Amino acid sequence: MVVNGRLLLDGGAPLLPHMHRIGIDPGAIDVVFLTHFHGDHTLGLPPFVLHRVFVDRRPLIFVGPAGIADHLEKLWEISWGEDWTRMKRQFKAKYVTAKRSGTVAGIKYESVRLDHGTMGGNGYRLHLDGRLLAYSGDSEPTAPLDELVDGADIAIVEATGPGDVVTHTSWEAAAELKKRHPKTRFFFNHVYAGSVPGAVKDLQVVQV
Repeated sequence: MVVNGRLLLDGGAPLLPHMHRIGIDPGAIDVVFLTHFHGDHTLGLPPFVLHRVFVDRRPLIFVGPAGIADHLEKLWEISWGEDWTRMKRQFKAKYVTAKRSGTVAGIKYESVRLDHGTMGGNGYRLHLDGRLLAYSGDSEPTAPLDELVDGADIAIVEATGPGDVVTHTSWEAAAELKKRHPKTRFFFNHVYAGSVPGAVKDLQVVQV
């Protein structure tokens, strides 16, 4: 998910070719908000980082859970081995551990700790152009998820599949969440099978 051409919400693969395909400038991303470090949310980042090393060296901020610097540096080292030592000199990145509330690149945000298996994750409430956008990443449908979307104008929330989806939010739980927050416009993602009303599609562009 890219918001306003400036904010990247997680970084699953294939990230960079999809950005090019729909006309998003990878060099214009100011901030990457990471919810957690599972592979389907991070493994699109290494090619994106290559672009920021060799093509566009504008400064970049990564915001995420505790340990973000160590985790991402290990990911870059696994991707390029000893060559990363030289490459990183051209990589103008800053790693920020998300606070309960803060501001990065002029964007005010709040983070809410969500339940997602043993790793957990951070949800974000982003204040953008007078609107409040809530983004969960992966989360079980527990009380912190309601806290995250409460009062939000827009919520991007997972709806992984029907029935019992361990450590995730099911279609049924997502529908109940929507009922509890009728004034919020929901976009459901992370749909692994079938279809669910309100689900976004790959490469979809939405004007809000």
